Amino acid sequence: MLQDIPTQSFHGGSTVVLETKRLTLRQPTLADVKDIAAIVSDKRVSINLRRVPHPYSLDDAVAFVTTFANVGRRSSFLVERDRTPIGMASLDWESGNDAPELGYCFGVDHWGKGFATETARALIDYAFEEFTIDCIHSGARVLNPASRHVLEKCGFQWTGVELHRFLALGSSTPVDRFKLERGVWSSLKSWSNATRRGA
Repeated sequence: MLQDIPTQSFHGGSTVVLETKRLTLRQPTLADVKDIAAIVSDKRVSINLRRVPHPYSLDDAVAFVTTFANVGRRSSFLVERDRTPIGMASLDWESGNDAPELGYCFGVDHWGKGFATETARALIDYAFEEFTIDCIHSGARVLNPASRHVLEKCGFQWTGVELHRFLALGSSTPVDRFKLERGVWSSLKSWSNATRRGA
């Protein structure tokens, strides 16, 4: 179980830190903008993210941290391994329904090492244990089988294909859509829980 430590409400911004076996997930700050830009500016990363432009600049990273990262109905986390930033992850209620959208990205050097699955599971546990929600949504470009595999390993069920516009592509592209229901999560959950603590 995640540690039951009092934290600020998700909808007021992320004030929690999630710790897994290998990773720490925490709120990004202005001190992280160079690391964020280094991760997201790689076109192999940006073309799989709907809301980021390419090229992705330091100014874009500053705007993300100051304007978008933890305001309204979104909470973003910087993912670190041994205090080195390797990726980003988020829970986002901006779609207007009562179920959050799970998102994540990692620097290319950190692909294929299980970090995305470990991160996704930490956020899934946090979402279901902290909030009264019935499901979590997510998506992956049809041309991104690795991300699809992460979602399937976490118990997400495929719900269909939709067209979504990607800023870095300057066009719309097919996206596989997925949903993880609370009941499925409860029955499949066998991974190690992340530890949750106040920042």
